[in-house]
Amino acid sequence: MSQLAAMSALDRNARLPTADEIARINRTHLIDTALRPADLLFMFGTREDVGLRVDTAARLWRGGLFRWSIVSGGVTPGSEQSECSIIKAAMVAAGIPSDRILEEHAAMNTGENVIFSLPIIDAALGLQNIRSIICLGNTWTARRYPMTLHRHWPEVEKMLLTVDSFATPRALWHTNVEFRRRVLHEWDKIEPYKARGFIAEWPEG
Repeated sequence: MSQLAAMSALDRNARLPTADEIARINRTHLIDTALRPADLLFMFGTREDVGLRVDTAARLWRGGLFRWSIVSGGVTPGSEQSECSIIKAAMVAAGIPSDRILEEHAAMNTGENVIFSLPIIDAALGLQNIRSIICLGNTWTARRYPMTLHRHWPEVEKMLLTVDSFATPRALWHTNVEFRRRVLHEWDKIEPYKARGFIAEWPEG
């Protein structure tokens, strides 16, 4: 990305959205789905709110809402460990059995999370044996997780659960400067990513 393009994207992320755009984002992007027991929990790598995400995964495990999990995430700047290593260790400490957690240690973005994880899931479990997945990630990335998964694995049922540590209620994201920046940054990716074939429409219909 050129410096000019980067500055333009920064300016756009700092904009004040209109009431119509806020309503559209709340309705279509910042969504969670109803959850039911799934074959697999897909933990997308992060450096944000790791403890909160792990606590949520542990709650889902104790509630019998997944049988297997995969954690995907590579080594990010400033760390000697992959996101996967850090998150899996915390999941095990929270009571999720280590042998129920598959590992992917190379992904550096959401597309790679999915692309690099599919062969690992297939080798360990068989893709044909996975019928349902819960995607767990950051609130602001929201539906882009299952949209990415849907692009590469349309057959499996996808559910979405997102978390964040903002004190600001999710529906009021636009009133918090940093929350707003993160949401708009992700929202602005949706249409370009669809046009380039990186993600597919989800939910369908």
